[in-house]
Amino acid sequence: MNANALNSSLVAIISKKEELNALDYNDERYDDMEEELHDMEDDFNEEYGDYLEDALEEVHGKLRSDADILLPTAYLPSSLNGDHVTPDGEREGVWVESDEFPGVEMRLVLAANPARFVVLIGDQERELWKAE
Repeated sequence: MNANALNSSLVAIISKKEELNALDYNDERYDDMEEELHDMEDDFNEEYGDYLEDALEEVHGKLRSDADILLPTAYLPSSLNGDHVTPDGEREGVWVESDEFPGVEMRLVLAANPARFVVLIGDQERELWKAE
């Protein structure tokens, strides 16, 4: 797998999400931009889905989690800033349970620069997988 191409695709999608989040719902460009974002996500899942689903299985194994594995784009943050907090202040990523950390709220995020899966535990971030 070409890790640079994967990362470039991630950056493009997350950048589009940033653009969309900056618009008001009443903006005449909103619907077209949202449709463009969904097309980008569909293409991404088609191109990298199998590869990233294998990576997610590895990550879930490390976490000892039996949570459902979702489409890779479900794990994308809404910004490239690395804060992993939505514009309305909520933690980003997909919530996962882990036998390794029982009772702890954890979120799994597919981050860019480089392409990697990180788990957010409290205010800590731990890299579990990186594209190579």
